[in-house]
Amino acid sequence: MERYRFGKGEYKYFNYPLPPTIQSLREILYSPLAAIANEWMQKLETQLSFPIRHQELVKQCNEKSQTRPTPLILRYEAGGFNTLHQDLYGEIYFPFQIVFVLSQAGRDHEGGEFVLTEQIPRAQSKVEVLHPNQGDALIFTTNFRPVKGSKGYYRARMKHGVSEVKSGVRYSLGIIFHDAA
Repeated sequence: MERYRFGKGEYKYFNYPLPPTIQSLREILYSPLAAIANEWMQKLETQLSFPIRHQELVKQCNEKSQTRPTPLILRYEAGGFNTLHQDLYGEIYFPFQIVFVLSQAGRDHEGGEFVLTEQIPRAQSKVEVLHPNQGDALIFTTNFRPVKGSKGYYRARMKHGVSEVKSGVRYSLGIIFHDAA
């Protein structure tokens, strides 16, 4: 992470063929999220829509030369963190992703909270700090979410990251549904 100024920690992307459990998670969790993503696009009055089956999204990625899988394992030791960012790896991206927490705060590590920021129009960003425990899954937006304003819905841009781990080691599994270029 440090080489690219993304933070301090390690991440390893899985290669195709994905381990069966990760492939299954990607396929099973995608369809209900695609239905919500399509509702979001309707609210935002865009022409964008997402296929209901995950393999169709991967096919769209491949057509845009996005052929590298994006599920990954993340590891942070004391002093480790992940800067605020968005996981956009090309023209095609899916608006949701999931992180599975693999270690327990207070036992395996201190710190390392999950951080979300929402850009509010003509104002400072809003921050949400989450304290997930081992076994928890967080579903969050990759880029933006619809917010009802006085003139209809608008895109609220979102970023996510991980606060500094104060001690111990923090692990998580990231499931990103679109592939990378």
